[in-house]
Amino acid sequence: MTDIDSDPESTETDSDTDTTTTETVPDDTDTLLVSSLAESSGKTAITLALARLARSAGDSVGYMKPKGTRLQSNVGKTLDEDPLLARELLELEAEIHDLEPVVYSPTFIEQVIRGREDPDDLRERVREAFETLAADHDRLFVEGGGSYDIGQIVDLTDADIAALFDARVLLVASYEIPADIDDVLAAADQFGTRLAGVVFNDVPDAAYDQLETDVVPFLEGQGIPVHGVLPSERELSGVTVADLADELGATMLVDEGQDSYVERFSVGAMGADSALRRFRRTKDAAVITGGDRAEIHTAALEAPGIRCLILTGGHRPSGTILGQASEKGVPILSVQTDTLATVERAEDVIRSGRTRDAETVDRMEQLLSDHAAVDEIL
Repeated sequence: MTDIDSDPESTETDSDTDTTTTETVPDDTDTLLVSSLAESSGKTAITLALARLARSAGDSVGYMKPKGTRLQSNVGKTLDEDPLLARELLELEAEIHDLEPVVYSPTFIEQVIRGREDPDDLRERVREAFETLAADHDRLFVEGGGSYDIGQIVDLTDADIAALFDARVLLVASYEIPADIDDVLAAADQFGTRLAGVVFNDVPDAAYDQLETDVVPFLEGQGIPVHGVLPSERELSGVTVADLADELGATMLVDEGQDSYVERFSVGAMGADSALRRFRRTKDAAVITGGDRAEIHTAALEAPGIRCLILTGGHRPSGTILGQASEKGVPILSVQTDTLATVERAEDVIRSGRTRDAETVDRMEQLLSDHAAVDEIL
């Protein structure tokens, strides 16, 4: 990356807020940084939905993701998909190098370790991009990295960026069991007084009542506002079999049921009896197994929670298996890759989903309007 000559910023530790305070960017633009505890938390959809809600209220809104972490190859360059989506949905004219000043790729991290990237220069690059974007808007919505602590290696964690931009922070968190609140408290310590509140996203039905009845009052008693509890929705947390096949480059041998949603996967690498017991305990799952494992195919087709079979190695199952799958409405996908490579790719697809589009942001706007204090967040 190109070096930028600048004077190093001064930093000092403020023990009262538990964050490192950095010289901030002087600007009148209201800045909200949307951070998260982990990747694939719905942070992108929430950020863009909030930006569109603010725009519908009459504000001029901008977007920025200082650290590009959700990377893909685009016209010979490695870029994050999220700024590309933001530029389209928010109708922005900003340059990608301002929307995403740091491409936080494995190659970039190696360059940092070798001393070929200077943290002060990187921070100045991020600062200049912010100033360029903020000059044109009333509000700037800044999306954090994959998780709030990414960027420590160059002093550009989400807490560092919030301090640099003088931004308020909205933390997106998941919740299934009470122990998950430890992570929320740890993040709150990092952000200190900049933390404006928490939104819980993708909360399963089984955890919803306990979260609202017990956990929310506890957090607010700790001085951590909770601005919303968004229920889990299959269309936002899963991926259709058809989209999964497209992402894997799979051949669809049986296409009945391809609109079903998959939320997890199970690897069929055990005996038939063990496989059937495991498959019967899961739901909305894809089974990944060798195309020559007929006993696993049969076990998967007997389990009501299995939504599709992904057969590896390019093997074609017997006509009997294909007939049973068609009768039960269970799609069968065939891929040329081996089981390990397929598992890694499928895990990535199912975890991140194929829901980052205008329809998803529309639905997230409705969820926020129904289940979150949008006025307080903005």
